[in-house]
Amino acid sequence: MTVVSMGLLDSLDLARWQFGVTTVYHFILVPFTIGMSLLVALMETLWYRTGKEYWLKATRFFGKLFLVNFALGVATGIVQEFQFGMGWSEYSRFVGDIFGAPLAFEALLSFFMESTFLGVWIFGWGKISKKAHVVVAWLVMAGVNTSMLWIIGANSWMQRPVGAVFNPETGRAELNGALAFFSVVTNSTMWLAVLHVVTSSILLAATVVAGISIWWMVRAASQGGIGETEAREVWRPIARWGMTIMLAAGLLTVASGHLQGQHLVYYQPAKMAAAEGLCAGESGNLALFAFSECPDPVLKEGAGENNGSKYEVTEIGIGRIPGLLGFVAHNSFSRTIAGVADSSDRTQAMLENAQKYFKDKAPNIDTTNTSGLRGKGDVAGYSWAKYAPSVLPVFWSFRLMMGVGIFMAALAMLGLYQTRGGRVSTSRGLKNLALITLPMPFLGVTFGWIMTEIGRQPFIVYPNQDSFDKNLTATDPGAGVYMLTGDGLSGVVNPIEFLISLVLFTLLYLGLGIIWFKLLVRYSKEGINTPASDGGPVAPSQELSFAY
Repeated sequence: MTVVSMGLLDSLDLARWQFGVTTVYHFILVPFTIGMSLLVALMETLWYRTGKEYWLKATRFFGKLFLVNFALGVATGIVQEFQFGMGWSEYSRFVGDIFGAPLAFEALLSFFMESTFLGVWIFGWGKISKKAHVVVAWLVMAGVNTSMLWIIGANSWMQRPVGAVFNPETGRAELNGALAFFSVVTNSTMWLAVLHVVTSSILLAATVVAGISIWWMVRAASQGGIGETEAREVWRPIARWGMTIMLAAGLLTVASGHLQGQHLVYYQPAKMAAAEGLCAGESGNLALFAFSECPDPVLKEGAGENNGSKYEVTEIGIGRIPGLLGFVAHNSFSRTIAGVADSSDRTQAMLENAQKYFKDKAPNIDTTNTSGLRGKGDVAGYSWAKYAPSVLPVFWSFRLMMGVGIFMAALAMLGLYQTRGGRVSTSRGLKNLALITLPMPFLGVTFGWIMTEIGRQPFIVYPNQDSFDKNLTATDPGAGVYMLTGDGLSGVVNPIEFLISLVLFTLLYLGLGIIWFKLLVRYSKEGINTPASDGGPVAPSQELSFAY
């Protein structure tokens, strides 16, 4: 297709910015909903099993934050469904038979499940039994997490399109038989992504619980008297519970991310190379910093196509740690990975072989005008390597994601140390650190999402490596299931329309973001409705008043 351009306005760039802005706004809220649904269910279960009143108060307090986040998450997610059919209609036409199925399951099953039981949870206090209310909390959690599973399943199919074949007569991707949908939902890329999203979401929610609880503990303890009692009997156990979950979830997040990175080395090698600042050649050294994009690759003198890398090694990163990249990618300090230029060349060979495969099977098909079989397309705006992402955004989003994780671990370890042995901390430094740490997990999951999506470029559907043999020869019709981002764009929406909608969506989401932030701050400052926070005790039957 032809990307429409009007002067400085390019429809592809504007459409990508539009979808990127709305996705990032939405994804800030999603992990909080996933993780907090589990923690709130655990809090209520602990109250039911132990009878300790502070777990009931914690359930209601953090339940408010969960509900605010859930409501804004729904509002920011709706518009993305329309973007598929409007701004990205060619993409929807090409993959709709497959991509639409998990989205339909998410809307018709998971969303209705979570919203229905969430209503029962909100309005059921004092109206259904304690045990039934706990069960409802877990059903809400199940609905939230299965909703996540279907969405991640759809995205993972874009990262590795399994269970699909390309039909050259219709020019569309189709399910490969009656049982092919099971291949979609058993995609290894999907389950590794689900594991990473769940663990990082629990880490995010636990950080919020711990951060707010630490802040309140220090504040209440500093008041002395009743406030110190509140700090010791309410906030300290909740804070330590949150920090313990932070450390456990943090370790699981690192482990799941490690597995996902090794998966990428095979299925999306250019993304992994970009994340390590390795432009060309092969290396096993991990870089700490990089400040420039990759230079043009330099050919080795006399190097052949099949004699290892044909490029001189080019690394833009500085502060490299020998062998660490090999361990990250292969669990071996002596192994290496291919650079961005090598990975790009490998992908180009795959696409050319896919064209040849279908030309032999269907000689009357014009592969240059069939979106699923284009071995070339509009890749303007990407890096010097034709089939690879820009390096710096992927490189730095990867490191910033890890950096904020280290910051959160520091809070958890310091907080647990200062509250050991029944101690209640009055440290203003710990209180301030807790506040500083609160936005860190939101930034971390955002950086991770940016790396995942930018690293897939210039493809909107990445070619599946399993449809090619070790010589990169296409072996089945699944070789034609791929799409360049520029080929997925609607051909009838002009740049002005994209620009206007981009501005409106950005302002609308900004307004919703401000509302979300102010509501979270408001209800966090209200406290847990104990004597130190509002001057009087809370009745066990107190309703979630803001929900009515």
